[in-house]
Amino acid sequence: MSTSSALTYTSYLRLNELLNLQTPRSQPVEHDETLFIMIHQIYELWFKQILHELGFLGDAFDANDASLVLHTLKRILTILKTLVAQIDVLETMTPISFSSFRLRLENASGFQSLQFRLLEFTLGKRDLRVLQNYADSPQAAERLKLLTQSPSIYDHFLAYLKRQQWPIPDSIIARDYAAALPESADVREVFISIYRKDPFCASLCERLVDLDEGLQEWRYRHVKMVERTIGFKTGTGGSAGAEYLRTTLFRPLFADLWAIRGQL
Repeated sequence: MSTSSALTYTSYLRLNELLNLQTPRSQPVEHDETLFIMIHQIYELWFKQILHELGFLGDAFDANDASLVLHTLKRILTILKTLVAQIDVLETMTPISFSSFRLRLENASGFQSLQFRLLEFTLGKRDLRVLQNYADSPQAAERLKLLTQSPSIYDHFLAYLKRQQWPIPDSIIARDYAAALPESADVREVFISIYRKDPFCASLCERLVDLDEGLQEWRYRHVKMVERTIGFKTGTGGSAGAEYLRTTLFRPLFADLWAIRGQL
């Protein structure tokens, strides 16, 4: 007879471990530090899920399963909306309450989030200079470097279109994955034709634009939250804070899908 205990809600979700991972460093504990820790832990969990879904999305493109592509994109877009909504909760923390424990963060900074960098690299925003931020973490740097040897989600999409007999240039399909996503007049012409002749493929294009816009929306809300909380002070960990974050705004991942808007 088995002596193992029955599976419960608590044991399945490992709640005893999970609910003990919020450990404020302020003494006495500042009230809002728990919120700050929890929101960022939740962000990392959602980043993990998005990465999980993006891997599934790439496989769906490769399998020419457009219905699964649309379903997976819908889930990712819904998660992105949740990420944006969580900023509303974080903004209930006032600048004074954040200042009460900010020094306890020492060199810790959101700029160090490996999963967010993995997310960017998976989508196609690849900058090898980012690896310098992980000089003290060779395993993290290696994970990012490995991604530069694989197609991004945009590459999977263009390869899917080529298999659907759209004339995506071979030079784009066989490009160096470590380089930035290319902008191509030839690809833009293909997109224009798709929008005019193939409503279903056009819907795939629009969902990728939604994904791009959703990430840009999160960046914008994140910048405004940082400005609202610390103004133009130096960010945690010595980063440039809001000043740097503003430079990331309004830079689309899939530039060609945006460039054709005025030609449709």
